[in-house]
Amino acid sequence: MVAYKSKVVERIRLPSREQRARALEEAGYNAFNLSADDVFVDLLTDSGTGAMSDDQWAALLRGDEAYAGSASFDRLESAVADVMGFERVVPTHQGRGAENVLYGTLLSEGDIALNNTHFDTTRAHVSNQGADPVDCPVSGAHDPETDEPFKGNFSLEGARAVVDEVGPERVPLVILTITNNSAAGQPVSVENTRRVRAFADEIDATFVIDACRFAENAYFVTRREDEFADATVAEVAREQLGHADALVMSGKKDGLVNVGGFVATDDEALFERCKQRAILYEGFPTYGGMAGRDVAAMAVGLREAVEESYVEDRVEQVREFGAMLEEIGLPVYTPTSGHAVYIDAGATFPEIPADEFPGQALVCELYREGGVRGVELGSFAFPETDRPELVRLAVPRRTYHREHFDHVVETAEAVLEKRDDVSGLEIVSNPAVPELRHFSASLEPLSAEPATATGTNTD
Repeated sequence: MVAYKSKVVERIRLPSREQRARALEEAGYNAFNLSADDVFVDLLTDSGTGAMSDDQWAALLRGDEAYAGSASFDRLESAVADVMGFERVVPTHQGRGAENVLYGTLLSEGDIALNNTHFDTTRAHVSNQGADPVDCPVSGAHDPETDEPFKGNFSLEGARAVVDEVGPERVPLVILTITNNSAAGQPVSVENTRRVRAFADEIDATFVIDACRFAENAYFVTRREDEFADATVAEVAREQLGHADALVMSGKKDGLVNVGGFVATDDEALFERCKQRAILYEGFPTYGGMAGRDVAAMAVGLREAVEESYVEDRVEQVREFGAMLEEIGLPVYTPTSGHAVYIDAGATFPEIPADEFPGQALVCELYREGGVRGVELGSFAFPETDRPELVRLAVPRRTYHREHFDHVVETAEAVLEKRDDVSGLEIVSNPAVPELRHFSASLEPLSAEPATATGTNTD
């Protein structure tokens, strides 16, 4: 059941095939370089791209823009305490600002950070401190076809092997990302969270939860973990997050806003250290790089994110989208995540080797065929890591309707019809930071562009 109705609309347009082909070439075959005006259905990310509620828009108008001691911050602090269980909050302009504040405080040269799977900016922030990001996914996390309920879990076996090799003194930080975005958005169980908490205590490490999609994760727990079959999303969220020493949060995901983030903790000493670093990089501790109106909107969004009707509609919309793509024969990573459908591009284009970026080829063809923008999360985005060649189609919150997903499905069908004509790509311009190369690198096809296919999206 849909939990909301449209109140404001935005016009969008589908550029002609010729315009799309030209835009793709000018963007260096990198979807990040495309102008949003040239995109028809934008599934690049769910981060900050959703629609806010009328209550959030009302909060924008009531926002307090005081530099220090803002009433908007008081409302955010109260929401974090009520929804997430932490009393001390350091606001930041977005999630990577929070990562900079927290990981810049906790990590030093030569340290090792363990994570179920580091996402791109997390990996980059860890590396930026001179530390080494090490992934500890469970077996099957990168298998698109297994049907395990919690493929996002943290591997304690893998983590202990690292500690046995380097010693616990080199591992001051253990991170649990929920849901596990780099493992196809798969959820993490509360039982696994408890075990990670105990492991962090064993090695005297700080335990951090990356809570960007905490509400979606809690929804999966209520459906898949027997202990919580009768619990609410809000109850599971408090239970799961309560095992951490600190949270890092992008409000642009389950904060349901277009900008903002924060660090939250009950550790007074850690809070003070983060607050001082935030003053240097983000601004005064009661606005943290945001306008007061945005702080107020995030306070409302956090409360809305754990409402049963909202989160059920959110996750079920993504599940239905995944089922639609599976029905036309596209190899979809299963089970479907709560925020995106992940496509196995390696299976879609089996003749394109990993070093020719089959995922990026799929991203380009989806745009060329129907103006649909996704993102590659395979060997292009994560060089020198062993993971499947995935393409993520992230669904903005409360934004698109069935007709938009029908268009994406028609576009994908057109791509499948001409899959034998699709070539790989090579990088022709590479940025200095390899962990972030997919944001700005330029590529070009290794052979002539494929011929125009017949279909509803070819104009």
